[in-house]
Amino acid sequence: MTLRHIHLDAVGGIAGDMFVAALVDAVPALRDRVLGDAAAVLPSGAGTPVFSAGASAGISVLRFGLEGGRGGGSDHHHDGVGSYRHMVGLIREAPLSEGTAGHAVAILTLLAEAEAAIHGVPVEQVHFHEIGDWDSLMDVVAAGSVAAALDAAWSVSDLPLGGGRVRTAHGMLPVPAPATARLLQGFDWRDDGVSGERVTPTGAAILRHLAKGPGRPGGRLEATGSGAGTRELPGMPNILRALVFDTAAAEVRDAGQKVAVLSFDVDDMTGEEIGVAADRLRALDGVLDLALAPLAGKKGRPLTGFRLLVRPGALGFVQERCLLETSTIGLRWRTERRTVLPRVSSGETVRVKRVERPGGGTTAKAESDDLAGLDGLAARRARKARAEIEAESGP
Repeated sequence: MTLRHIHLDAVGGIAGDMFVAALVDAVPALRDRVLGDAAAVLPSGAGTPVFSAGASAGISVLRFGLEGGRGGGSDHHHDGVGSYRHMVGLIREAPLSEGTAGHAVAILTLLAEAEAAIHGVPVEQVHFHEIGDWDSLMDVVAAGSVAAALDAAWSVSDLPLGGGRVRTAHGMLPVPAPATARLLQGFDWRDDGVSGERVTPTGAAILRHLAKGPGRPGGRLEATGSGAGTRELPGMPNILRALVFDTAAAEVRDAGQKVAVLSFDVDDMTGEEIGVAADRLRALDGVLDLALAPLAGKKGRPLTGFRLLVRPGALGFVQERCLLETSTIGLRWRTERRTVLPRVSSGETVRVKRVERPGGGTTAKAESDDLAGLDGLAARRARKARAEIEAESGP
């Protein structure tokens, strides 16, 4: 299976419909799957999901939206469509493609957790006033369909801050909206002087689910796509651009492969701070591995040692991020050679890495992130074992 890195360039911003349109523009083979999943979650009379070609500031773009039907107005709000629990139920009950529901519910849950924290209510009581319409639910499901279909790592550019106020059910709120700002803590932002809401809460939840934090693309550029919003921006296209990179070559065995070993110690960070820093550093493009170790310093002072394996070309960038994400004031690094065994990732719902070992044998390991959505340790272990057995017996 081709390994991909998808970089999202938030030229004009990001919303759910812009994300879906950009990825389908870049990977047209997704179109039928996405339209089928989007239609499956909509009731009769709500409208038809469509893609339409157009332009934004002279750039050819794709747009995604709902056409015809009764629309997403007040009628269905009375039926509780805007509540978190009911929206999850609609997604779970719909006949969706494999993996779509898991990603869609994960995106929706991130948004619900942010809203719950802001308004001081339990997640189960969250009501999505701003995304309660059918077209917004459709965007979440379509984004889940895209995420499930693509075996990819994700990164995003800095995000346009926007400005002013946005009208909501809670009155006029500052831009970025509180839920958006909470979801995208730790992401890089820029002020390009253009006001208005540039990143929507749905767009923010998609980014938090997929990209995790800032990062950089790499590999051979396969395709690009542009998804546009409905608003016209002064002096720039209102687009989200998707750049799809092929990174399969990075996984090929290379007995002479060089890696940089970057290490440092910290003695003044809490366990929670160390955990956050490690997750963010581990997610950086160019970081192959990160390990933590408890150490003892002078006079028995407890230390935590960080050791990162880094692609040499990314060393400068990763060093900068280490100094930003942790309290260390110095870094050590050296270049080493390594030998890696050939491996290939397969599977849609649960990805499994199969490794070819000397003598013709293979071993397989399921990706723990793909098991996290299952309830209960026993269920996760059973699904892990089944996926690994299937991979080892596969072609």
